[in-house]
Amino acid sequence: MGHACTHDQFPPPPKEHPVVAVLAVLAILAAIALIAWVRIEVHGLHDVEAALTEPVMEDSVPPVHGPQVLTHEERKVDAAVTSGRFATGFSP
Repeated sequence: MGHACTHDQFPPPPKEHPVVAVLAVLAILAAIALIAWVRIEVHGLHDVEAALTEPVMEDSVPPVHGPQVLTHEERKVDAAVTSGRFATGFSP
């Protein structure tokens, strides 16, 4: 009682075999490929093609920004979120 355990009292962890590490990396790459394949099979590529072929907005046309109308409740929520961010140090 009253004695702290040190790392000398525990055996070191077993060394990882290089083949296991390579197999782990291959498994991760296979999972990424499988997820991408399933996404293409389920959703197709139409949304990606549409996003890539969408015309770029011209510089002469400014973006449309309407006035931001907030209700009283939305203002209270926005103020609470902002004060919470500053209180926790997560301010932008």
